[in-house]
Amino acid sequence: MATVSANPARAEASSTARALREAVFAGIIAFGLFVLYVGLKTDQNISNELILVQRWGLLAIFVGVAMVARFIGVLYVQPFLKRRRTAKSEASDLELQPSYFRRNFSTIAIIALVLYPPLMVALFGTQGSLKWVDNFGIQILIYVMLAWGLNIVVGLAGLLDLGYVAFYAVGAYSYALLSTHLGLSFWVLLPLSGLLAAVWGMVLGFPVLRLRGDYLAIVTLAFGEIIRLVLINWTDVTQGTFGVSGVAKASIFGIYSFDVGAANNFAKVWGLPMSAAYYKIFLFYVILALALLTAFVTIRLRRMPVGRAWEALREDEIACRSLGINTVTTKLTAFATGAMFGGFAGSFFAARQGFVSPESFVFLESAVILAIVVLGGMGSLVGIAVAAVLMIGGTEILRELTFLKAVFGPDFTPELYRMLIFGLAMVVVMVLKPRGFVGSREPSAFLHERKSVSSSFTKEGHG
Repeated sequence: MATVSANPARAEASSTARALREAVFAGIIAFGLFVLYVGLKTDQNISNELILVQRWGLLAIFVGVAMVARFIGVLYVQPFLKRRRTAKSEASDLELQPSYFRRNFSTIAIIALVLYPPLMVALFGTQGSLKWVDNFGIQILIYVMLAWGLNIVVGLAGLLDLGYVAFYAVGAYSYALLSTHLGLSFWVLLPLSGLLAAVWGMVLGFPVLRLRGDYLAIVTLAFGEIIRLVLINWTDVTQGTFGVSGVAKASIFGIYSFDVGAANNFAKVWGLPMSAAYYKIFLFYVILALALLTAFVTIRLRRMPVGRAWEALREDEIACRSLGINTVTTKLTAFATGAMFGGFAGSFFAARQGFVSPESFVFLESAVILAIVVLGGMGSLVGIAVAAVLMIGGTEILRELTFLKAVFGPDFTPELYRMLIFGLAMVVVMVLKPRGFVGSREPSAFLHERKSVSSSFTKEGHG
């Protein structure tokens, strides 16, 4: 009996020792990473001389947080996730009915998004809601739409595209230039910008038909840089680094305008006080409709033969070709469809900003969009939307952490550590959820009826 009772205590001591060892290693790594970035800082004294300021206390806090987080993760989080995976595999034998929330998640989310602007107005007032509707509403939905468009190329077709921001730029500059020189309205230029971006998607698709993997990524990265350099150097058309300013605003189908001096100004017609919040609320519902259109088209296409061809191409291109699927048209349709939604988002971005410049379409934007797709789970619309909310909304929240100056001193600038915290959070998420928040690569078509298979039959050596 004494031996049996000692085994749990021995296992607990072993796990605690392992957690302590991992925490020490994490502290050493954190010290090596942060000693130059956090522990030491260059500054100027009264004599305008460059001096080195030592911040060992702040460095100790970073190292301590890393050690504590690693200790808790090894001792508590990892066993919890393991037990949860075991319970989930055992529960898969039983056909459990999903909860009401999971069955109606999409409907609940749409209703919440529709009620979001009025709720912000009720809480913060018309002018106070401007930041919440714009930064935490429109900004997030733009990246949701971009990520859903890239998901068609990367998540469904399996084509690694690192130059997706090029189609975003094509849509934005198409709207800006055509509205400035031809005076076309937003509702005419919105589909036109998407079509132009789709054409450029096919232009990119033709040279990379024989490429895959790393080679495809390099070519698409080069394409994105080529578009950016063209925007910088073609000064006669794009104004170069100065950008295109004075881009026309969107209107409510030409009935109401948001220009201050217009006779049919929305606020004047309805007798409301002048505020920029009305235009932002209108843009919120426009981008929400565009994002829902992207999701609807993606779901419909995935169930059609072209969507099944994308999934077959993603799994194995050689087997896909052997089945008689035309891989040329399959790749071109994936590039064109994804680029079209990028063009829609770009034209909306130009209407929202009123100004476009090449600095808005650097490689970092492509990296952020791809990171959203990977973190959310390639092929999962819900997971990508959750990842966009956490990534874009999280970075916006980190901008507001001015109260940390009271903790770390007046010299602490949260903007410098925003991307550092953001990067650490991404590493943690990918360690705990390597396939994304809602990782799913299940095919949309099955030969027979889907059945639950017991985990006991899927062990090594049992098929």
